Amino acid sequence: MLKHSYQINSLFLLLLIFFTACKEAPKNSSNLNSEEVETTDKNTSVNVEYAQGFSISKNENFTTVEVTSPWPNANKAYTYALVPKEKLNSITFDANAYDAIIATPVTRLVATSTTHIPAIELLNIENTLIGFPGTNYISSEPIRNKIDNGSVKELGLNEAINTEVLISLEPELVMGFTVDGENKTYKNIANAGIPVVYNGDWVEETPLGKAEWIKLFGVFFNKEKQADSIFNEIATAYNNAKKLALQTEVQPTVFSGSMFKDIWYAPAGESWVAHFLKDANANYTWKNSKGTGSLSLNFESVLEKAKTTEYWIGPGQFTSYNQLKETNTHYTQFDTFKNKKIFTYSLTTGATGGLLYYELAPNRPDLVLKDIIKILHPNVLPNYEPVFFKPLQP
Repeated sequence: MLKHSYQINSLFLLLLIFFTACKEAPKNSSNLNSEEVETTDKNTSVNVEYAQGFSISKNENFTTVEVTSPWPNANKAYTYALVPKEKLNSITFDANAYDAIIATPVTRLVATSTTHIPAIELLNIENTLIGFPGTNYISSEPIRNKIDNGSVKELGLNEAINTEVLISLEPELVMGFTVDGENKTYKNIANAGIPVVYNGDWVEETPLGKAEWIKLFGVFFNKEKQADSIFNEIATAYNNAKKLALQTEVQPTVFSGSMFKDIWYAPAGESWVAHFLKDANANYTWKNSKGTGSLSLNFESVLEKAKTTEYWIGPGQFTSYNQLKETNTHYTQFDTFKNKKIFTYSLTTGATGGLLYYELAPNRPDLVLKDIIKILHPNVLPNYEPVFFKPLQP
């Protein structure tokens, strides 16, 4: 059985996860030598069904991982060679064809996004994690214990990682991410001889597409079969819940988002969040809008379209009706405010205040979908207890 022993992650990451959804880099050289082995052996592809941003292929000597969507609209793909440690001294190939060569299985890992944490826990590789930038955002209880006992070192902020501390940890792999192009810090780390892999899980536009990146994690730790099994269980649970929701005759109306300064940001009709609402058999107010990111709207247009909508799901980081009212009295004009039909993910926090939704939701879309179904169609999942979305407090 899948477990979620999380309790929870910056406004910027909120916008990335909630609303979402280069130049040629020099290839790393390698000291692989000794007797040459043909690398033209027939490759076999690992099945990747939903994710669009990576692929995995294998031959009898090593595994190749290609990340084609490291950030939105990237024009650079990254190719990594994963070589079993016992073969490092017995094969050679054109290392310049790869952005990094990683000896597997990895035993010392630096992760950089809280969305990496659930895969680490689900694959039972917590003991490999040795460093993370912004540890206060982590909510996973097992990882928090490692942070508290000093096994996982604080590395500063992701935008300004303390490279001196990171290099001193001697990681075998840095699982990185970047929002708009190659990260200079990662280049410095790579120049120090530490492999860096760009993880684009957050770029995926579909719920199961994000979750399938656990398969990429799996190949670095010789956990391919376990990763595949975990993902299949998540996908089955998601699709079964979706099937039940789509069988309901009622399609409740829903809107989402909130004001930031003078702009109301709402998920676009092809976004990650909109996929959840569609699969939960909701009639989302902006379901016909184009785009996979967020819509920038003025308050008047939102009020006109959503004033009488039945449910408001995901009002940003608001946690209470009183907080909404004090921030902007115009929020009280919505029927969802008057009828107390607003649901937020911001009430479920970890020991240091991180939001579980940011950390776990991309990896467990089955739980997100079930939460929304429970709100909109409570009789469909009578015994289910929501994980992320809770009623707004008074």
